Amino acid sequence: MDSLTHIVLGACVGEVIAGKKLGKKSWLAGALFQTIPDLDFIAGFWLSPAEDLLAHRGFTHSFLFVILLSFFLATLTKRVGWCAGLSSRGWLFFSFIELLIHVLIDAMNVYGTAWLEPFSHTRFAFNVLFVADPFFTIPLLIAFSLLLFGKMQIKSRQTFSKIALVLSSLYLLYVLILKWQVNTVVVNNLNRKVEKSESYFSTPTPFNPWLWYVVIKREESFQVGYYSVFDHSDSIAFYAVLQQRKLLPLAKSTESIPHLIRFSKGYFALKYIRDTIVFNDLRFGKIMGWSNPASPFVFYYYLNKSADNSVVIQRGRMQGWSTKSVMQFIERIFSAYEK
Repeated sequence: MDSLTHIVLGACVGEVIAGKKLGKKSWLAGALFQTIPDLDFIAGFWLSPAEDLLAHRGFTHSFLFVILLSFFLATLTKRVGWCAGLSSRGWLFFSFIELLIHVLIDAMNVYGTAWLEPFSHTRFAFNVLFVADPFFTIPLLIAFSLLLFGKMQIKSRQTFSKIALVLSSLYLLYVLILKWQVNTVVVNNLNRKVEKSESYFSTPTPFNPWLWYVVIKREESFQVGYYSVFDHSDSIAFYAVLQQRKLLPLAKSTESIPHLIRFSKGYFALKYIRDTIVFNDLRFGKIMGWSNPASPFVFYYYLNKSADNSVVIQRGRMQGWSTKSVMQFIERIFSAYEK
């Protein structure tokens, strides 16, 4: 999830766990502890962009790291005497819960989280929330604002924090139900076709839980489409994307390819753009793909040694948004599609 969500979530959890004993330091510590796993961005200063893709949400987001860092933070906090309101066991529980929540919630979106590092490189991604989901974050942000600026007694601080956590949890449950409904529609679409499918996935489009991006994997191609939970029809308008594996040997920058393939979990397609082969990770969707099927993918990596791939995750997310495209986006969500 985005940094803001981790901060406000950490603060609310901290207040609920230790607000009575630590006062304001509880949500300050919670917000701080929730951000620690994301310090893995520092590795990007020494790694190539392709290597950094796997380093992020790697070992610092594993269960082993959560356990080791929990003991370290508990010991450090007690030794420096930052706050005597909690015992060593209390700080161990506090830090463990904060760090565990971080790595669990990060697995809710498409990027993938390496829970089992260093024993396994498997990355877990449940594709339930977009990386920045305002509907999940807003209750927590409101509660955090009240903690930060409000002059409330401990009972009120606890109440608002608990309400925020319950609302966000109920929203997550609501999105899980929506995902189950969408996957049911996808399976029904697959059952109508005679072509063999290897696998499929569905994931929310930006900032909402109602319009979903769907990819079906074939042997040498993919079927890509969008489905809104408000659509009257259960038919999804898919279009084909060729994988083009045959272009891999022609790439000028081959050292990044193994990292990119592992990161994409096999959901990738290659394409020539001018004189450069571009590696597209299909999991992140297309730039305004719900209104323009011919648009480029959000994640595109130039397989050219001289190309700049330093902001490979972010550059596609920042393209194409305008007042007009936002209105088209909202219209696609709520205007029912009928084949």
